[in-house]
Amino acid sequence: ADKAGLTKRDAAAAVDASLDVITRALQGGDTVTFTGFGKFHTTRRAERQGVNPRTGEAVTIKAATVPKFSAGSQLKKAVN
Repeated sequence: ADKAGLTKRDAAAAVDASLDVITRALQGGDTVTFTGFGKFHTTRRAERQGVNPRTGEAVTIKAATVPKFSAGSQLKKAVN
């Protein structure tokens, strides 16, 4: 909030709006790219077999679409 010259309430509203836009884009199957920062996208995970750790029983894990984030070169460089 301080860095952008906004009130905390306005900064929170801006972040919430940004996250909402990203979420809706991913729900629609789109990719969201922030140049230098990274890319949000979805990938399809196939149905697979797993094991219940309590019982050792085999269970089927349903197929799912999951969100993914790939860090951009500038973010990777900044972290290292």
